[in-house]
Amino acid sequence: DLEIYNEFSLQHELGCFLRNELETKKVQFERNVSYFFHSSNINFVKKEIDISIFEDKNSIILLDAAIELKYPRNGQYPEQMFSFCKDIQFAEQLKLSGFKNAFVVIFADDRLFYEGNDNGIYGYFRNSRLLTGVVQKPTGAQDQTVTIAGSYKIEWNDVMNSLKYTVIEVS
Repeated sequence: DLEIYNEFSLQHELGCFLRNELETKKVQFERNVSYFFHSSNINFVKKEIDISIFEDKNSIILLDAAIELKYPRNGQYPEQMFSFCKDIQFAEQLKLSGFKNAFVVIFADDRLFYEGNDNGIYGYFRNSRLLTGVVQKPTGAQDQTVTIAGSYKIEWNDVMNSLKYTVIEVS
């Protein structure tokens, strides 16, 4: 009965679901990393966590899960795929810093995110080639890289029609 039509609706609906399921935990949106990590020596690749799940017990924060979400709507396949990689790196940084769990959830209803040629960055998302190591920005000046410490196989799951999703649990 839910309509997921963009990244914000995905964040909102998933957050509401999690709040109902996890009644004893806080579920917050777009929380800045500085709220959890005041003096971290990690240079986070992003500053805000899409969904944070944690407990606050007598001013002691117990970090349960960080979730990064993507639902690209305007093509830009290689750029969006690079952005997916950056989210995975960010989720790895969050887990390394103290979150028990970290996930990246991607929804796509444009088949070119999960089907087609598998050269370069496309192979990670269209061919289940393991995503690991240094990934170079595929367009523009190509002067940016992200480093994926873990090794991930992107597996797409059907929702309906052309809509698919993948969940990446970072290690």
